[in-house]
Amino acid sequence: RKKKEVSEIKFKFRVRWADLDPNGHMRHTAYNDYCAQARLMYFEEISMPFHKLLEMNVGPILFREETRFYKEIRMNEEFEVGFTISRLRRDCSKWSFRHNIYTKDGDLSAKVDVDGAWLDILKRRTTIPPAELSEILVDSIKSEDFEWIPDKKKNKHSV
Repeated sequence: RKKKEVSEIKFKFRVRWADLDPNGHMRHTAYNDYCAQARLMYFEEISMPFHKLLEMNVGPILFREETRFYKEIRMNEEFEVGFTISRLRRDCSKWSFRHNIYTKDGDLSAKVDVDGAWLDILKRRTTIPPAELSEILVDSIKSEDFEWIPDKKKNKHSV
């Protein structure tokens, strides 16, 4: 039998009172908050907890966060947040992560795409992550439409 490939890793949550909007469903920014938590949980799952990133003097920064909504989630409902890498530069300096958010019935509730990079915490500049982190990212779960981010093009003014 062929082994079924894992298409994404999922984390379970439950909607809290503080997550609701006046319409009684999960507010738009709560989706983004749960995705941020899922990213931290993912990195812990792959033996790269946040304190280890800080010891390496790198941290994730976001450039773009886009959310598409499909189905509401209401108070106290359980839901899952999926994680995959949808884009990655070969040196792992830049990345895009995708989060699919599912209702308790498994229906797609929202899709969140984030683009980011690694920040050298001491120099306060984007950087190529340490080899240990890069290797983990290259081997991580990729989305079905995964693509490599082209390398930077040097222009005539580059040093």
